Amino acid sequence: MSRETLARLLITCPDRPGIVAAVSTFLFNHGANITDLQQHSTDPEGGTFFMRLEFQTPHLDVSRGVLERAFAEAVAERFAMEWRFAYAEEPKKMALLVSRYDHALLEVLWRWSRGELPAKVSMVISNHPDLEPAVRAFGLPYHHVPVSKENKAEAEASILELLEGQADLVVLARYMQILSADFVSRFPHRIINIHHSFLPAFVGASPYRQAYERGVKLIGATAHYVTEELDQGPIIEQDVARVSHRHSVEDLVELGRDLERQVLARAVRWHLEDRIIVHGNKTVVFS
Repeated sequence: MSRETLARLLITCPDRPGIVAAVSTFLFNHGANITDLQQHSTDPEGGTFFMRLEFQTPHLDVSRGVLERAFAEAVAERFAMEWRFAYAEEPKKMALLVSRYDHALLEVLWRWSRGELPAKVSMVISNHPDLEPAVRAFGLPYHHVPVSKENKAEAEASILELLEGQADLVVLARYMQILSADFVSRFPHRIINIHHSFLPAFVGASPYRQAYERGVKLIGATAHYVTEELDQGPIIEQDVARVSHRHSVEDLVELGRDLERQVLARAVRWHLEDRIIVHGNKTVVFS
């Protein structure tokens, strides 16, 4: 299957009979070959319908722009759809924000360097200079933007200036700063954070110590989209590890970092491959 000719279509709409037939017939009539199709409805009667499909485009009879306009008129309007097309040959631009912890950042960059994450990494931004040598080794720009209580607004403005036109997706790879509501509003459902706990448990700071003090038997990590409310955005992916009374806080941190790396990498990949549809404060993730 050629990535250069691979396209995707994501749809959300009220559920009713005939949606799959209408979409499939439309694409067939324009020369597209559907290679994958997944769907989900929240309820057999009166639910919300979600669909993701992939199709090949080398034999389309119209340009992409014409195809999208025709789809809007012939199908989307009739079924009251929210929809979007995406094309694999146009990889998303991705920027990463990080503080001092390097494990999540390096996992994402390593997978990207191996071609596992279909993105154009534009830059890494940090409020500390520590990780510049590691990032430069990947051939990427590194921007040090110090942040303090006194200059937080100015620092965010500088980061936004760097990101202007250079980021379709912002990944917080253990960036230990709370972003303002204005910053978040610039990237709706396009900022992914890795939180070092199994949300909604242990929100905020020091979740592993919170977990230790509660004597939990499972710890976890959560990748979610960032919203104005701290650690409350739509969850994309989670994973857990079993622990016992024998584990110290340091042990929990070490186990947790492995979880964080894997969970963040999976969430980023699913976003880049257009596998996620946000619905309210939930996500539909097509595997």
